[in-house]
Amino acid sequence: MSHQRKLTFYGAISVDGYIARENHSLDWLIGTEGEEDTGYSDFYESVDTILMGRKTYDQILILSPQEFPYQDKQCYVFSRTLTGSTEYVNFINGDIADFSKSLKGKEGKRIWVVGGGEVLHPLLQEKLVDEFVIQIAPSIIGRGIPLFISGDLENKLKLVDVRRYQQFAELHYQLR
Repeated sequence: MSHQRKLTFYGAISVDGYIARENHSLDWLIGTEGEEDTGYSDFYESVDTILMGRKTYDQILILSPQEFPYQDKQCYVFSRTLTGSTEYVNFINGDIADFSKSLKGKEGKRIWVVGGGEVLHPLLQEKLVDEFVIQIAPSIIGRGIPLFISGDLENKLKLVDVRRYQQFAELHYQLR
Protein backbone atom coordinates (compact mmCIF):
# COMPACT_ATOMS: atom_id res chain seq x y z
CA MET A 1 0.00 0.00 0.00
CA SER A 2 1.51 3.33 -1.00
CA HIS A 3 1.39 6.39 1.20
CA GLN A 4 1.22 9.68 -0.56
CA ARG A 5 3.54 12.37 0.77
CA LYS A 6 1.98 15.43 2.39
CA LEU A 7 2.29 18.80 0.72
CA THR A 8 2.45 21.36 3.53
CA PHE A 9 2.36 25.13 3.63
CA TYR A 10 4.33 26.30 6.68
CA GLY A 11 4.93 29.98 7.29
CA ALA A 12 4.19 33.18 9.14
CA ILE A 13 1.73 35.90 8.22
CA SER A 14 0.75 39.25 9.65
CA VAL A 15 -2.60 39.52 11.43
CA ASP A 16 -4.00 41.05 8.23
CA GLY A 17 -2.86 38.11 6.10
CA TYR A 18 0.39 39.23 4.44
CA ILE A 19 3.52 37.11 4.09
CA ALA A 20 5.74 40.09 3.25
CA ARG A 21 5.68 43.78 2.45
CA GLU A 22 5.18 44.83 -1.19
CA ASN A 23 8.98 45.06 -1.53
CA HIS A 24 9.24 41.49 -0.10
CA SER A 25 10.68 42.76 3.20
CA LEU A 26 10.13 40.70 6.35
CA ASP A 27 11.21 43.47 8.72
CA TRP A 28 7.82 43.36 10.46
CA LEU A 29 8.49 39.72 11.39
CA ILE A 30 12.16 39.70 12.32
CA GLY A 31 12.81 40.11 16.04
CA THR A 32 9.28 39.31 17.23
CA GLU A 33 9.24 37.76 20.70
CA GLY A 34 9.00 33.99 20.27
CA GLU A 35 10.42 33.98 16.74
CA GLU A 36 13.36 31.83 17.80
CA ASP A 37 11.20 29.00 19.19
CA THR A 38 8.20 28.28 16.96
CA GLY A 39 8.70 24.57 16.46
CA TYR A 40 10.57 25.23 13.22
CA SER A 41 13.37 22.72 13.84
CA ASP A 42 10.92 19.86 14.40
CA PHE A 43 8.98 20.82 11.29
CA TYR A 44 12.18 21.18 9.26
CA GLU A 45 13.24 17.64 10.21
CA SER A 46 9.91 16.30 8.90
CA VAL A 47 10.65 17.71 5.41
CA ASP A 48 12.93 16.45 2.66
CA THR A 49 11.66 18.50 -0.30
CA ILE A 50 11.06 22.23 -0.65
CA LEU A 51 9.03 24.08 -3.30
CA MET A 52 9.16 27.83 -3.81
CA GLY A 53 8.74 30.53 -6.42
CA ARG A 54 11.57 32.55 -7.88
CA LYS A 55 10.67 35.70 -5.92
CA THR A 56 10.87 33.78 -2.65
CA TYR A 57 14.15 32.25 -3.80
CA ASP A 58 15.56 35.71 -4.57
CA GLN A 59 14.60 36.91 -1.08
CA ILE A 60 16.24 33.89 0.54
CA LEU A 61 19.47 34.72 -1.30
CA ILE A 62 19.26 38.30 0.00
CA LEU A 63 18.49 37.24 3.60
CA SER A 64 21.07 34.44 3.64
CA PRO A 65 23.84 35.55 1.26
CA GLN A 66 26.58 33.52 2.95
CA GLU A 67 24.89 30.13 3.08
CA PHE A 68 21.78 28.71 1.41
CA PRO A 69 19.55 27.65 4.35
CA TYR A 70 18.09 24.50 2.73
CA GLN A 71 21.30 22.78 1.58
CA ASP A 72 20.30 19.43 3.03
CA LYS A 73 16.90 19.30 1.26
CA GLN A 74 15.83 18.69 -2.33
CA CYS A 75 14.86 22.20 -3.42
CA TYR A 76 12.79 23.16 -6.47
CA VAL A 77 12.23 26.74 -7.61
CA PHE A 78 9.42 27.51 -10.05
CA SER A 79 10.54 30.12 -12.54
CA ARG A 80 9.53 31.41 -15.95
CA THR A 81 13.05 32.67 -16.68
CA LEU A 82 15.65 30.65 -14.75
CA THR A 83 16.51 27.18 -16.06
CA GLY A 84 18.78 24.31 -15.13
CA SER A 85 20.14 24.06 -11.62
CA THR A 86 22.62 25.39 -9.09
CA GLU A 87 24.47 23.50 -6.39
CA TYR A 88 21.35 23.49 -4.18
CA VAL A 89 18.35 24.22 -6.43
CA ASN A 90 16.62 22.79 -9.49
CA PHE A 91 14.63 25.31 -11.52
CA ILE A 92 11.28 24.09 -12.80
CA ASN A 93 9.62 25.82 -15.76
CA GLY A 94 6.64 23.47 -16.02
CA ASP A 95 3.19 23.35 -14.49
CA ILE A 96 3.33 23.75 -10.69
CA ALA A 97 0.38 21.44 -10.00
CA ASP A 98 1.54 18.63 -12.31
CA PHE A 99 5.08 18.73 -10.93
CA SER A 100 3.78 18.70 -7.34
CA LYS A 101 1.47 15.76 -8.04
CA SER A 102 4.42 13.75 -9.35
CA LEU A 103 6.44 14.56 -6.21
CA LYS A 104 3.59 13.55 -3.91
CA GLY A 105 3.56 10.12 -5.53
CA LYS A 106 7.24 9.45 -4.76
CA GLU A 107 8.70 8.04 -1.55
CA GLY A 108 9.80 10.58 1.01
CA LYS A 109 8.94 12.92 3.82
CA ARG A 110 6.77 16.04 3.75
CA ILE A 111 7.00 18.53 0.89
CA TRP A 112 7.21 22.13 2.16
CA VAL A 113 5.72 25.00 0.18
CA VAL A 114 7.85 28.03 1.16
CA GLY A 115 6.37 31.44 0.48
CA GLY A 116 2.92 31.77 -0.95
CA GLY A 117 0.83 33.53 -3.53
CA GLU A 118 1.84 32.52 -7.01
CA VAL A 119 3.05 29.00 -6.13
CA LEU A 120 0.33 28.30 -3.58
CA HIS A 121 -2.55 29.40 -5.82
CA PRO A 122 -2.37 26.62 -8.47
CA LEU A 123 -1.84 24.05 -5.70
CA LEU A 124 -5.00 25.24 -3.96
CA GLN A 125 -6.94 25.18 -7.23
CA GLU A 126 -6.09 21.49 -7.55
CA LYS A 127 -6.60 20.81 -3.80
CA LEU A 128 -3.03 19.52 -3.51
CA VAL A 129 -2.08 21.19 -0.20
CA ASP A 130 -2.71 18.62 2.52
CA GLU A 131 -1.99 20.82 5.50
CA PHE A 132 -1.34 24.40 6.55
CA VAL A 133 0.78 25.40 9.53
CA ILE A 134 0.22 29.14 9.73
CA GLN A 135 1.90 31.23 12.39
CA ILE A 136 0.30 34.61 12.97
CA ALA A 137 2.71 37.35 14.00
CA PRO A 138 1.51 40.28 16.12
CA SER A 139 1.72 42.87 13.33
CA ILE A 140 -0.71 44.61 11.02
CA ILE A 141 1.23 45.91 8.03
CA GLY A 142 -1.67 47.35 6.00
CA ARG A 143 -0.56 46.11 2.61
CA GLY A 144 1.86 43.68 1.14
CA ILE A 145 2.00 40.29 -0.52
CA PRO A 146 -1.01 38.23 0.55
CA LEU A 147 -0.71 34.59 1.46
CA PHE A 148 -3.75 33.80 -0.65
CA ILE A 149 -4.45 35.29 -4.09
CA SER A 150 -8.15 35.75 -4.79
CA GLY A 151 -9.80 33.33 -7.20
CA ASP A 152 -11.71 30.07 -7.39
CA LEU A 153 -9.88 27.92 -4.89
CA GLU A 154 -12.25 26.98 -2.09
CA ASN A 155 -10.66 24.36 0.15
CA LYS A 156 -12.43 23.05 3.24
CA LEU A 157 -10.09 22.63 6.19
CA LYS A 158 -10.15 20.93 9.57
CA LEU A 159 -8.42 22.56 12.54
CA VAL A 160 -6.15 19.93 14.13
CA ASP A 161 -4.05 22.00 16.54
CA VAL A 162 -3.53 25.47 18.00
CA ARG A 163 -0.27 26.46 19.69
CA ARG A 164 1.21 29.58 21.18
CA TYR A 165 4.87 30.54 20.86
CA GLN A 166 5.11 33.69 22.98
CA GLN A 167 3.73 36.35 20.60
CA PHE A 168 2.94 33.91 17.75
CA ALA A 169 -0.29 31.96 17.39
CA GLU A 170 0.03 28.81 15.28
CA LEU A 171 -2.95 27.26 13.52
CA HIS A 172 -2.56 23.78 12.06
CA TYR A 173 -5.17 22.76 9.49
CA GLN A 174 -5.61 19.68 7.32
CA LEU A 175 -7.52 19.49 4.06
CA ARG A 176 -10.92 17.88 4.59
